[in-house]
Amino acid sequence: MKKSGILNRHLAGALAALGHTDLVVVCDAGLPIPPGPVVVDLAFRAGTPSFAEVLRGLQDELVIEGAVAAKEVRDHNPEVTAQLEEAFPNLELVSHEDFKTLTHQARLVVRTGEARPYANVILRCGVPF
Repeated sequence: MKKSGILNRHLAGALAALGHTDLVVVCDAGLPIPPGPVVVDLAFRAGTPSFAEVLRGLQDELVIEGAVAAKEVRDHNPEVTAQLEEAFPNLELVSHEDFKTLTHQARLVVRTGEARPYANVILRCGVPF
């Protein structure tokens, strides 16, 4: 059995299959999930695992070229805003409607147990060179 890193076999396999410029949506329990992408639902109960925990884990596993969030996060979820701006200094902000439209281009959706509004981000994969 794998001893460290991501233990969820579905998530580990989905991450291994990602390529350069693929999009990964990390979302709260309330974001509508579009048809098409692989969905790994990590939600166990409200708040578990948290958005921050999942985001930190993905940052350890992926090369991330860019990130997009809904601009409404600034007004409705200051804690997630701070996490995103610290993790991604060039964070792109778009309207929530545009954000939901962008989720349709994702190759992977990772659903957290987060139960606070706008705890969502789209990550664009990079390459390790």
